Amino acid sequence: MTVKRRGTLLVMSLHGYVGATPELGKPDTGGQVVFVLELSRHLAELGYRVDIVTRRFEHQPVSEPMGDHIRMWRVPFGGPDFIRKEDMHDHLGDFVGRFLADPRVERRRYDAVLTHYWDAGWAGVSIADELRIPHVHTPHSLGSWKRQDMARSGEDLSDYRFEERVSKEFLVYRRSDHVVATTYQQVDLLVDGYEVPKERVTMIPPGIDESTYTPVPARTERALRSRLGFGPHDVYTVGRAATNKGYDLLIRALPLLRAEVGDARLQLAVGADSGRDRRVIRRWEKLAADLGVSDAIQWRGHVPDDEMADHYRAAPVFALPSRYEPFGMTAVEAMACGAPTVITIHGGLQEHIEFGVHALYADPNRPAEFATMLGLPLRYERLRQHLSVEGARLARTEFGWRGIAKQTAALVDRVKDDYLRHRRRLDPRASSSV
Repeated sequence: MTVKRRGTLLVMSLHGYVGATPELGKPDTGGQVVFVLELSRHLAELGYRVDIVTRRFEHQPVSEPMGDHIRMWRVPFGGPDFIRKEDMHDHLGDFVGRFLADPRVERRRYDAVLTHYWDAGWAGVSIADELRIPHVHTPHSLGSWKRQDMARSGEDLSDYRFEERVSKEFLVYRRSDHVVATTYQQVDLLVDGYEVPKERVTMIPPGIDESTYTPVPARTERALRSRLGFGPHDVYTVGRAATNKGYDLLIRALPLLRAEVGDARLQLAVGADSGRDRRVIRRWEKLAADLGVSDAIQWRGHVPDDEMADHYRAAPVFALPSRYEPFGMTAVEAMACGAPTVITIHGGLQEHIEFGVHALYADPNRPAEFATMLGLPLRYERLRQHLSVEGARLARTEFGWRGIAKQTAALVDRVKDDYLRHRRRLDPRASSSV
């Protein structure tokens, strides 16, 4: 079937290791990267040409093949080394100048720019103005909320440059033509905290690859547990080695969980092989030793993409213990694979689930409460089965990528039309195409 071409989109995501096959688990490389790649691929399937632009560093290739009607290229800025997202402030002007001078920009007529996270959003404001195209921005996380949650948990904020970030976010959200929130809580924060007009904010959740993340029969689950070394009462989690992910909460909850489920263990697929990650993990290892539970924790490190779904399927329980989590894609993936899931009340996913039906949730600052929630599906088989079936049904019904891409495409088309009408009011001679 021939797909009608709908125009060309410029998609920008600047921090982390963005690639056609991303190195998930590396610094600043997680759910947002997956979000950008999957959304871009599905927008291309729906008829858009898509250019993904990111930062080039550490001898990465300039361009990378992505498939029909989608391409990626990297713009070098900020030097040859990795830059953490908190320090992108200092280099965004350099990126804008280098991007606009790139000959590829002149050869491609863009219909809209879609930016992800505040750093790309800050650059996107200038680029959209220069190219005279509409700008749709997805924050993924909000600096004001993250600062509040980190302060509440007593974390050191001095290294995060929140004042700069929040002030830049305010301008990005106010100057974008439209803002995409991934939860209803974000909608409220954007409207009330950042003073964005409500009619310029739309909630569209992240999605999952329905063909990859699927449940399997019980006999296959048992075989996977045997192959991967999971016990019958293990709790699994996966993610970056970041303090806001709450892995210390799981470690603090483990002695309490083992008081109820004696052979309970943690399977922590946390971080990648970087010096920064190892330093954080050593702190968590010391905490486990102090609590006397080191022998009940297996540190799995990075899990390859082609093994992710099987790890979810093997998990008797999956946990997302984040103190701050804009949404929680790993939890949706785990639910789609049939893993009974316990999430945090501070994650956006909580808005979409019914407690005790699709998943369980607890306060990420209360280890005893989290331990109780982890123990329930481990102790009660009927509840485990119910969460497995209903969680998978919700994840696959509500969060398939094709449906998410259709919502996004419809929004982009509407924003393009509104932008063109506005231009025509200002200049009746304006082209009928953005």
